[in-house]
Amino acid sequence: MQDYNEVEGWVLDEHGMFYRQAARVVLFDKDGRVLLIRGHDADNPTRYWWFTVGGGLHTGEAPRQGAMREVQEETGISLTAEALKGPVLRRSALFDFMAGTRRQDEVFFIATLDSHHEVSQAGWTDAERQVLDEYRWWDMDDLDQAIAEGLCLYPRGLETRLREWKQGWDGHCEVLTED
Repeated sequence: MQDYNEVEGWVLDEHGMFYRQAARVVLFDKDGRVLLIRGHDADNPTRYWWFTVGGGLHTGEAPRQGAMREVQEETGISLTAEALKGPVLRRSALFDFMAGTRRQDEVFFIATLDSHHEVSQAGWTDAERQVLDEYRWWDMDDLDQAIAEGLCLYPRGLETRLREWKQGWDGHCEVLTED
């Protein structure tokens, strides 16, 4: 089996920290629910969190193209470039994962589906299968309740942004730095 870092595009930066650029998609269904993925740390399976669809960009790949590819691979849903609104958020984050600190620079887009879609894990790589657990279409009220009960969602404060984006994007791209 290939190394997780190699498969998922993580490279060592000049400081010896694993780094990658990524594209993410906030995917709403026609009922206003948002699709989130639950993943865990392979080095600590009891540590898990929810996040949006997306992942590392291939070398030379533009964020919009990477976002479309990631949605197809991770969900089986095909999107056009025109279906993606944004970027709505740019995030730079430092986090602990797989026994080390990592830095990821992300570009977020929004897409709203006009019909219900079945989600498929068929496109998951072996590396993704090591750390991804499940999908769920979340109603905003259910998500708020789960967060109040301790559900961990990244990026921080995403639930507030989801409610705003669900109503429509105002054309502004927010910049967020998380350490």
